[in-house]
Amino acid sequence: MNAAPPPGATEEEFQRLCDLLYRQTGLALTAAKRYYVDRRVADRMTATGAGSFASYFALLRATAGGEMELLVNSLTVNETYYFREDHQLRCLTSSLLDQIIQRKRRDEPIRIWSVPCSTGEEPYSIAIWLLENWPAVDDHEIEIVGSDIDTRALAAAREGIYGRRALSRLPPDLVAKYFHPAGEERWQIIDGLRDSILLSRVNLVDGAGIARHGRFDVIFCRNVLIYFDPPTKARVLNALAAQLQPDGVLYLGGAETVLGLTDRLVPVPGERGVYEQPREAALAG
Repeated sequence: MNAAPPPGATEEEFQRLCDLLYRQTGLALTAAKRYYVDRRVADRMTATGAGSFASYFALLRATAGGEMELLVNSLTVNETYYFREDHQLRCLTSSLLDQIIQRKRRDEPIRIWSVPCSTGEEPYSIAIWLLENWPAVDDHEIEIVGSDIDTRALAAAREGIYGRRALSRLPPDLVAKYFHPAGEERWQIIDGLRDSILLSRVNLVDGAGIARHGRFDVIFCRNVLIYFDPPTKARVLNALAAQLQPDGVLYLGGAETVLGLTDRLVPVPGERGVYEQPREAALAG
């Protein structure tokens, strides 16, 4: 896990930063990210008034999460949009949810987790998709939770204001139905939907933090494993598998897989990027 140092840091100092970030977040910084990381660290050094990399690193370690949180916020990527990889949403409402409710009591909630949820497009997309495409939506209590490590992204999700690009895959009638204008080329999701999504901060390499969120019927964890090395991917997948209900499912991004990383999850036959627990494990759970 080697990368070139930002201005003012020696190779050894920057490697210490890489190691610290890796331990705290699972982010594996490589030389391919050099320019991006250099700029973010330099911005934070300017913002904090750190006169040298050594003093900034000391600040990182001394502020009990405050400056580390801000640095992580600046390093995370929150590029997403509504109805991304909607074939997975289609799979959810065409068969999987109907299978899940067969073993649930009518008063038992269906729990869906979007992690990382970025600036809210994914959990709100799930809510809209269910309202529009699942006939049984009004017959069940549905709890959708969105979580992210980036507190800045969570604040944007709570506000729920989006530009044209984020809404580009939504039909105009759905934009009119679920959003109201919020300035030039900006739209805010309606209060009813904003209030229905629970938002929380979570670090995917913090197993205890994941466990505190409880068990879920459906987990969306898309397009984040690509930033982790194989040991961290395995650690995250095992932690998420532990939070799945016995017949729950995990959605991953199109470039992600569980193969070679864990034996606690297997592909759902006939579906792309959808995983479940092996049948014997599900029956035992």
